[in-house]
Amino acid sequence: MASTLSQLKLDWPHGLRAKLLRRYEHKPLVSCLVGLYGCRWRRYERSFTQPGECCCNKVEGVSFVLLLVAFCLTLVFLYFWGQAKNDYNDFDWFNFGILGFWFPWSVVLLVIAAGFFTYITVLTLLAVCLLSEGQKLYLHWSHKIGILVSLTFSIVATAVLSDLWSKEWKTLLLSFQITAPYLHVGGVLLMTALAWTIALHFFRMSSRVRQGLILGFYLSILSALYLVPLGLYSPCIKEDGTLGPAPALLGHRGAPMLAPENTLMSFEKAVEAGSEGLETDVTISFDGVPFLMHDQTLKRTTNIHEVFPNRTDQPAAMFTWSELESLNAGAWFLSHDPFGTVGSLGADDRLRAEKQPVCSLRDFLQLAARKDKLVIFDLYRPPRGHPYRDTWIQRTLEVIQNESSILSSQVLWLPSDLRALVQEMDPELQQTSGSRLPLEELQSNNIMKLNLHYSAMSAQLVREYAAVNISTNLYVISQPWLFSLAWCSGVQSVTTNAPQILTSMRSPLLVMSPDEYNLMWILTDVASLVLILVIFFFHWWRERGLAFCTGGKITPDNGTYSKFKTELSDIWSVSSTHSQAERTPNLATVSEH
Repeated sequence: MASTLSQLKLDWPHGLRAKLLRRYEHKPLVSCLVGLYGCRWRRYERSFTQPGECCCNKVEGVSFVLLLVAFCLTLVFLYFWGQAKNDYNDFDWFNFGILGFWFPWSVVLLVIAAGFFTYITVLTLLAVCLLSEGQKLYLHWSHKIGILVSLTFSIVATAVLSDLWSKEWKTLLLSFQITAPYLHVGGVLLMTALAWTIALHFFRMSSRVRQGLILGFYLSILSALYLVPLGLYSPCIKEDGTLGPAPALLGHRGAPMLAPENTLMSFEKAVEAGSEGLETDVTISFDGVPFLMHDQTLKRTTNIHEVFPNRTDQPAAMFTWSELESLNAGAWFLSHDPFGTVGSLGADDRLRAEKQPVCSLRDFLQLAARKDKLVIFDLYRPPRGHPYRDTWIQRTLEVIQNESSILSSQVLWLPSDLRALVQEMDPELQQTSGSRLPLEELQSNNIMKLNLHYSAMSAQLVREYAAVNISTNLYVISQPWLFSLAWCSGVQSVTTNAPQILTSMRSPLLVMSPDEYNLMWILTDVASLVLILVIFFFHWWRERGLAFCTGGKITPDNGTYSKFKTELSDIWSVSSTHSQAERTPNLATVSEH
């Protein structure tokens, strides 16, 4: 008995080696993979890749390459459109202006992009799993058509959006300043996971050229991922204690997710949400009453098609104030639900929103005066033939100075027309520029604040302006990741559609010290490299052992898994003999009793 146990202990490494050298074919899994990928559900349709053979023929090789290209393009487009969510509302209203009816095209495009990406990702995973199981690739013709459709969609959608909405590429670049650390880790993990399949086929290839190509391509991508952090810049990677206060919030047309834009209800909701300022758009009525309206016409945000059906395309400034007062400026919000937030409103808020009228500048300023809030607005010059076309600025100043109780110091004066005259008439106004001008010109015009699109965000630029007492406001920032980036960049204030969301943020989504990021980067790369080396060494050792044991020929065993005979069979025979010997004394003992 003792000698038998000793022999088994000595044979244990050989048994472990035999298990490691055995290449299993997981029959149910392979059947499912082959069926889903190539619609081949019968057993005889499966094909195992022999050592030295290619994993597919030329046609299937091209299909696999197209699948990888489709995966990359659909991923890029999905990421691009996902990061553009901050501007979905602008995209939908842009289409409204072209098509004449409202529809949430941005969400539809996102769903389609996610659908194509999911489909291509599943096919890619199936292909990788088949390769890991040593199976030859055969893609069904229906999937090949699906890949071409996905490729066409990604290319066409990207080209069209690049032509009509090219500024969104700047948004994409900004997003990397927040997501790049996580994308780096995800990319390294993905390439590490692919090491098993790459190593398996690399060591089974007989062609040196193919080996060089596959290894070179893999190592080039892996090296690029390892070194990406060297070129990474993010204002949110900063020393502890250097993060400034959160930017102040200015409600963009109020709180347009909670109430109809540019209505008193919207501005009251913005104040309740914690906004320190209010932003709006001002137009002069035909009889000289400044009122709040963003669009050139009244079609989008009023019921003009019901009250004045023959004047729907007429400029808003060509209506008298009494005509404007007869319009409803809130019902559209409930029917269109532009932000998908109407469902969160209570019954009282819905009833109130439905009855909102067009708001005058005077009422807006009175609200800001009572709540002690800053105001900023775009002022539109009336069209030709309007009585106040040449005196629109003076008329607006009259309302600020004589018809409301707001302090001039609460008004961020944005219009650039006749700025010298405005400063002479009311020097207490906070002069604000909507253009990024040289410092000398800004100082000569007594500019106190810049109002810039968020795509112009730059921590260095913010610091340069702050050094000469010029603060920076960015518009329109509604997504937490963009707000986090503005916060880390030192921006003093932002105009937002979502004050109720941003005011609840206690810290940026990403903020870490350089030492913490370097540690994360180095540990990720080192762990990945070690694991990849172990995987490649294991496959080199196993393929070398298989070639030694079997002369390079695989003998399947009933299709369940592939065994290698000669030495492996001898090892397991010895193990079986020892097990039988161990059981024999036990039987004898039982018979004695």
